[in-house]
Amino acid sequence: MAKVKVALNRSGVRALLKSEEMKAMCAEKAQAVRARCGTGYATDTYTGKTRVNAMVWADTTQAKRDNAENNTLLKALK
Repeated sequence: MAKVKVALNRSGVRALLKSEEMKAMCAEKAQAVRARCGTGYATDTYTGKTRVNAMVWADTTQAKRDNAENNTLLKALK
């Protein structure tokens, strides 16, 4: 069997990682994690230097306490 060599188009991959489609996909995944956490959690997406980033965090005091006691965010990622 012959070996296949793949060469990535670096500028294309860079454009894909920073695209609006990728931002929408990351936002969708972050919203799904937030929904599994319950109330008091928030999400945000932003375009960084090299790619799109999404984050979920405990926004209220009650959610912060819940996360500290139960690792809610970590469990929601599984």
